[in-house]
This record gives sequence, structure tokens and C-alpha cells, in this order.
Amino acid sequence: MSEVVVVGSVAFDTIATPTGRHERMIGGSASYFSLAARLYVPVRLVGVVGSDFEPRHRKVFEDRRIDLSGLQVRDGKTFYWEGVYGEDLNDRTTVTTELNVFESFHPELPDAFRRSKAVFLANIDPVLQHEVLEQLDSPDLVALDTMNFWITHQKEDLLRVLRGVHLFLLNDAEARQLTGAPGILEAAEGIQMMGPTVVVIKRGEYGALARTEKGWFSIPAYPVGGAIDPTGCGDSFAGGMIGSLLRQGSLDESAIRTAMAHGTAMASFAVERFGLAGLEAVTEESVRQRVRALAEMTRFDPE
Repeated sequence: MSEVVVVGSVAFDTIATPTGRHERMIGGSASYFSLAARLYVPVRLVGVVGSDFEPRHRKVFEDRRIDLSGLQVRDGKTFYWEGVYGEDLNDRTTVTTELNVFESFHPELPDAFRRSKAVFLANIDPVLQHEVLEQLDSPDLVALDTMNFWITHQKEDLLRVLRGVHLFLLNDAEARQLTGAPGILEAAEGIQMMGPTVVVIKRGEYGALARTEKGWFSIPAYPVGGAIDPTGCGDSFAGGMIGSLLRQGSLDESAIRTAMAHGTAMASFAVERFGLAGLEAVTEESVRQRVRALAEMTRFDPE
């Protein structure tokens, strides 16, 4: 079993959906990833928070195999985001984004973290993602996420990072934007030529699609009766998938397919409750049950 380093944001989120409003919950890409991945492997979190991030806020990470020795604490306020979702949870409006101490963040990996064999570079500036890679000693698995802002404004920096990536996760709109391809199949193939061995296209309620060295794999989303809050589902998917890959100790085709099922199951727990609450309550057995359900849902007998 190998630990994984995650580098990303730790934030305070205020989220409103048709089912309610919750203020100043702990969020951020590194938080969602960590709560998902910790069920599989120890997690080493690298990020930054302000002086308003009190000891009580750390309780969400405590006793959950999440090492916070790479979490910087600086004078000032923690990254803050506020968003509102419509009746269609794919319809999201950002009300406020305050970078605060995150604006001047530069990742600094403790010595023990530098020897880690796996890293997830969450959705941050690709220049910072490259800084992290330069601090690591030959990791066996480099996984990366991004967003449309970096594709628009720092595409060359992103392409430089991609050359050293094994697993790249992004959504369908980002894949088309990065390549200029009209469809996600062509986009995934084009991205694979940029460096990543495996490209995973996250498609929200429609599941996920992977382009591997051997071909294609698609998995549906786990059916959730009452979706509440989709914030962080992509990072939860990444945590489940990467955690599963590390637990299996393999990047072969079978391991990737199994890992995507675990990522899908983990995302389904995240969307069922506000913020991190769904991931806080999840257990290994509950994840296994949903993975088994996904296997049964997608099984069929060919003619």
C-alpha cells in the first residue's frame, strides 16, 4: 500500500441548492479528494489556509489517515467560494470567489512527502503543478485535474505538465476546449497524444469515459435517488479512483476499470449530502456495496 500526496485547495464554501443553504462549510479540491482517498491509502495533504482556519476545522481530517503536515497556515483569510445551484444541478452560478491566502500559495512539500510514489495535482495553476513535480522523487503515478480557466489562459504551461502525467481527469467541455475536437472520443485520443497514458472524461450524471492504452471503457453514474449537492464530486471521483489504483498496486486495464467503479461510487456519496458530510459518513463496506451494484448494473450476456 502506498500513500498519495494531494496538492490543491482547502476552502470555506457557502452553497445554496433547491434543497437548502449551508454557509462556510469546509471544502476545496484537496479536502474532497482526501476524504475519498483515505479509505484506501494514507493521504498527505498539501495546501494553504488562513488564520481563520481554527483547530475545530481540522477535525474533519483528524483520525482519518490524512497527514496535514504539508498544510501551510498564513496570516489572513482562507480561500472562500460561494455558489448557487438551480433545479438542474448542472446549472451553477458562482456568487463569490475570494482567493485570499491561496492567491500567493506556492506548494512546499515536507521531506517525507517528496518520496511519495503517487501524487494528485488538483485543479490549481499549472505552474504550481509543475513546481510540485520538481519536488518529487520519481513518482510512479502522477494524476492531474484542470479547468477551463487554465486551458484558456495558460495552455502552454498545462501542456508542459501533461508530458509528465500518467492519469489525466477532466470533463467533456474541457477536453473539447483543450483539443479543439468536436467530440469527446476524438478529444480523448488527442489528449493521450499530449502525454497522459490514461485519459478519464468525467461526465457528471452520465458517468465517465476512459481512453487507455488498450482502448475504451465507459461506466454510468451510480443512480442516486435525491442528489443534494454536486460540489466536489469530481475530486471525490478522483480520490476513489486513485485510492483504488494504489490499493490494487496496478495500472493495468482491469485495475483501471475497477478503480473507475470505485470513483463513481465515491462521487455518489458526495452528491447525497451537503459539502463533505457524505464522505465523512462513508465506509469501506458501503463503497463495496455500490461497486458491486455497478458491476451488476453493467453486466450483460452477449448473443
